[in-house]
Amino acid sequence: MQKTPKNSSFCLCPLASGSKGNAVFVSTADTAVLVDAGLSGIEIQRRMAAIGRTPDDLKAIIITHEHTDHVKGAGVLSRRFNIPLYATADTFKACKGLGKIDQINFFDCGFAFDIGSLAVNPFSISHDACDPAGLTLEHQGKKIGIATDLGVVTNLVRTHLSRANALYIEANHDPDMLMTGPYPWHLKQRIQSRTGHISNQDARDLVAQIRHKDLDHVVLAHLSEENNCPEKAATEMSKNLDPLSTALHVAGPDQPGEMIWL
Repeated sequence: MQKTPKNSSFCLCPLASGSKGNAVFVSTADTAVLVDAGLSGIEIQRRMAAIGRTPDDLKAIIITHEHTDHVKGAGVLSRRFNIPLYATADTFKACKGLGKIDQINFFDCGFAFDIGSLAVNPFSISHDACDPAGLTLEHQGKKIGIATDLGVVTNLVRTHLSRANALYIEANHDPDMLMTGPYPWHLKQRIQSRTGHISNQDARDLVAQIRHKDLDHVVLAHLSEENNCPEKAATEMSKNLDPLSTALHVAGPDQPGEMIWL
């Protein structure tokens, strides 16, 4: 079920999600940003074109952490289209291969800032990166919460994501598939650790704890292609969602998802 309120100008669209690369397009009527840019610059251009947009529209690229599947195309897009990058200072220092960046804006987790008509509030999350961030983005009383690459769901995460109208959250793995799958033991341990990734059940419980009557959309993101499948993730999340009030989406790795309007 897709809700499209009349006169809405606030939207998000997954361009890519998973270990191959991550990027989320978020836009108001006059401000468009990417949250992460983990594909090549050319591929991000192609996927933006598929949803009728172009990098020329972007006011910023916000980087949540330094892993390649979140930053691969950020440097080339910034240079090619004169797009400012936003990141914490520690994340920026840890990014490899960005190249020369002319416009960098540093933020600190816990301190809100504006990009055009978007109010951005970054918060600390638990992941094996230097200074990883989750984000909320607000516009005209509507709120999007983004939290992927979560090792554990903390009270801080729940607090920031509460009252969101759309949640873009990690559902990385099915525990049984992970434990019986092909990954070596050390990697399985990393994924299950407090600085790794959360499971379908963890995502289900997070949403159950913070759901409210105005939660219109939940997008499951960063699914492992080896240790999860969209059907398992959606089935688990559906246990705690009313399909008449909350639309459930699953972001994939190979093509943009649908445009979600708030």
